[in-house]
Amino acid sequence: METATFAAGCFWGVEAAFRRVKGVSATAVGYTGGTVENPAYENVCTGRTGHAEAVEVQFDPQQVTYAQLLDVFWSSHNPTTLNRQGPDVGTQYRSAIYYHSPQQQTEAIASKEASEKSGKHAKPIVTEITSAATFYRAEEYHQQYLEKRGQASCHL
Repeated sequence: METATFAAGCFWGVEAAFRRVKGVSATAVGYTGGTVENPAYENVCTGRTGHAEAVEVQFDPQQVTYAQLLDVFWSSHNPTTLNRQGPDVGTQYRSAIYYHSPQQQTEAIASKEASEKSGKHAKPIVTEITSAATFYRAEEYHQQYLEKRGQASCHL
């Protein structure tokens, strides 16, 4: 198993997108990229901890490639809006790829460049690509939030 970590706005919908991928064995929503140890949701929502809402994905590379997970990442949010996804605004909703190995870093950069060149986006992509930092698992009520409520996505 390998680990991948992505931030793409509110973590509920992003987690749901990755949970549908064959080869993903587990997901967890949480916080990463900040300066405060063991942040709570209420702290992260202030925008003062520096954390992003993120999804940690455990996957079997024999069943799904990191490149395929990157495709899910790009299709699950708007990577051109800085610190915002839909009605959610703040640095905690930034677009970011947190790589766990030099190979993931290389693939993430190449994927971002390909997405930029695709012409799909009218604005520049603002997605950060940075080394994975400590991932703090969010409170249990956030885990598989949409599934627990019988919802497929956050979108209306």
